[in-house]
Amino acid sequence: MRIVGLTGGIGSGKSTVSNLFKAHAIPVVDADVVARNVLKKGTGGWRKVVAAFGDEILLASGEVDRPKLGQIVFSDPDKRQLLNRLLAPYISSGIFLEVFKLWMKGCKIIVLDVPLLFEAKMDKWTKPIIVVWADPETQLQRLMARDGTTVEEAESRINAQMPLDLKRTKADIVIDNSGSLDDLHERFRDVLVHVRKPLTWTEFGLSRDGAIVAFVSILFGVIICRKAL
Repeated sequence: MRIVGLTGGIGSGKSTVSNLFKAHAIPVVDADVVARNVLKKGTGGWRKVVAAFGDEILLASGEVDRPKLGQIVFSDPDKRQLLNRLLAPYISSGIFLEVFKLWMKGCKIIVLDVPLLFEAKMDKWTKPIIVVWADPETQLQRLMARDGTTVEEAESRINAQMPLDLKRTKADIVIDNSGSLDDLHERFRDVLVHVRKPLTWTEFGLSRDGAIVAFVSILFGVIICRKAL
């Protein structure tokens, strides 16, 4: 099984690349979706976060007001680290469960879409690692246009993340998304060829089909040995 790591920075276009993988029938495990699920009312993650940040982060329905929580943690590095520590075990378990479901379905290639891929040390489980990069000015302008934020607010959110230039040094593949959507599609086609190349023997061995082949081989070997005795 090939687990492709996909990461980037806010405003770099990672979500667009993630959707391109989905459009080409490659399943994606989205850490942001998992994170939303572990914050749903009544879950373990919800209880931990409410206990740490108070009822003022809740909507009238009892669900977490995610934009309000985001404002709190992006303006305070200590609170951001606290939130990450509280949710990390739940998010990791949720990602593992989604990967296992896809493994059971026999998927041989999946994409792990994780904004904090390096920070959460999940990069060691993925190969290749793809970083979606954009130049700082493009990243800033996209974020301001998307969220309607001021320059100061956008810069604060960008600076709260690991710099994109550092992430690109840790990547196997860098997708430069500083240009147009057509440029991105063209670069993505090359990435798709690389991701779809035949599995290595190690990757095949980690797939469901590889596990079945190994089990059948062992079972056959046991039967032959018993007959020989």
